[in-house]
Amino acid sequence: MKDSVKEILKRGAVSFAISAMAGLTVNLIIDVIVNAAGRDGFISVSPETRALFPTPAIAAYVNVLLYGLIGATFATMTFIFEIERLGFVIQSILYFLMTSAVLVVITAFIWQLHRYPQALIPTIAGYAVTFLIMGVNQYRTLKRDVRDINRELEAAEEDAQA
Repeated sequence: MKDSVKEILKRGAVSFAISAMAGLTVNLIIDVIVNAAGRDGFISVSPETRALFPTPAIAAYVNVLLYGLIGATFATMTFIFEIERLGFVIQSILYFLMTSAVLVVITAFIWQLHRYPQALIPTIAGYAVTFLIMGVNQYRTLKRDVRDINRELEAAEEDAQA
């Protein structure tokens, strides 16, 4: 593997902070708009999730921490793509399975999917489509990188023959 455990954990910590701040910012914007529209006391947490905590503020903080955990998981699991003996398809499948396991558990908690099981399939489908888009972009980038490397090798070979 190219990156050390320290680098992988650092990447996870940075992604945790970015994801938590992004979640906090989005929730704050939603809360401000909804409260400004006249719905006093609105907090961007489902009532079912809010009921699990002693105060709405703690529920909101836990929500933000879970956003951070999702981001950290996505970042730290990228180490899979550094295992050279695995092919890109196997790496992608492993990454999808590991990240989706965390994402589905957290999403099930945040959105209380056990109370709304009909939302599970769209949640997984939405994640799968997002992952597919990311995978296609990653494949295209990988393919371009390989093409560029091959061009450089061909140019070096031609220079060596000349």
